[in-house]
Amino acid sequence: MKTEVLRDIKKAEEEYQSTISRAQDEKKQRHSQAELEADNLVSKAQSNAEQYKKLKLEEARHQAALKHAEIIKSGNQRAATLKVKGEQNLSNAVQLLVLRFKEQLHVKA
Repeated sequence: MKTEVLRDIKKAEEEYQSTISRAQDEKKQRHSQAELEADNLVSKAQSNAEQYKKLKLEEARHQAALKHAEIIKSGNQRAATLKVKGEQNLSNAVQLLVLRFKEQLHVKA
């Protein structure tokens, strides 16, 4: 009877050790799975962040190109306006220059 009790105790201990061992193995496996899943989530987040960055950079480049074109157009329009004004004043400017030149000639003579 004593032997049977000892055998039962030893069998129960073996079962508990087996259960503990399985639990530890399962713990390691779940930990590994969690790390793998975390790594996958980090990779996915980095990929999404990179895509977002590329999208925002492209939008910024597009906006800069539009602003550049707007500035160029405005500058060209202003230059054309100044050119027209200058051409309108050209004959007056030439007459004034000739007049001043003649005045300078008479003063020195």
